[in-house]
Amino acid sequence: MSGFALMEFVTRRYQRTVTANANDTKLELLMFLSLVAITQPLALLATAKLGTWLAPTWQNRLADLPGWAMVGLLLVGDDMTQYWWHRLSHSPLMWPLHRAHHSASYMSIRITYRNNFFYYLMMPGLWIGGALLYLGVGGMVYAGYMVVKLLVILGAHCAWRWDEPLYRIRALHPLAWVLERTLSTPATHWAHHAITNEDGIGHYKGNFGNLLFFWDVLFGTAHITRRYPAQVGLIDDRLFGEEKWQHQMFYPVLQSQRAHSALRLGGKAYEAPPETHEVR
Repeated sequence: MSGFALMEFVTRRYQRTVTANANDTKLELLMFLSLVAITQPLALLATAKLGTWLAPTWQNRLADLPGWAMVGLLLVGDDMTQYWWHRLSHSPLMWPLHRAHHSASYMSIRITYRNNFFYYLMMPGLWIGGALLYLGVGGMVYAGYMVVKLLVILGAHCAWRWDEPLYRIRALHPLAWVLERTLSTPATHWAHHAITNEDGIGHYKGNFGNLLFFWDVLFGTAHITRRYPAQVGLIDDRLFGEEKWQHQMFYPVLQSQRAHSALRLGGKAYEAPPETHEVR
């Protein structure tokens, strides 16, 4: 994490492109703290307690599996289910719980866990991961898997576009072809955060992968251009002002009073006429 943060500053990408204000900082910091201090520990503890109560004979049933098989179970049980959870979150019903992640008008490692509290609380992958640990997937295997996943998703959100040389240097094109179809990269993930799809680069109804971009390739939601959108964020925030951090984090318990808000019961995601997408 510190390496990506350092590169954001060394390349001056952070200073030139990140326009965060106090509202952004509160949302990002409190969501990160709530995830690591509340949501993830709760999922691990609750699945262990439920397992002991409901299926005591299943504890450590998977302990004799080889490490590669355990990683395979994590990729399917955590990363693939997160792909589908992410994809579902772009539906009208679930969008309010994921909207916060797209409301940032910049890309940076700081937005990696910017989301709604209940989005993570209900994320299947966290609970499946806890269940797999109870079933005997090794703690070191799980920790190693999470470190690799964290590195990939931090890199995909990073203001420093580490994949850019792969597209510029011809000799690296074969490596780029494999990499961009396997892992999430800045080019593919930034497209998912684009403010519009009209430039041919943005693809916010696809490129849902977290660790593996392969899920997008497999399930037909991949869009690969090797380019980066000019703007990221949400058009309604540009037009009507940003939502307050507490509404973004705690909807539906706390609801917005803003016009054209998805963060209130009965509200809908704002769809602007095409000509309003060109925001200066």
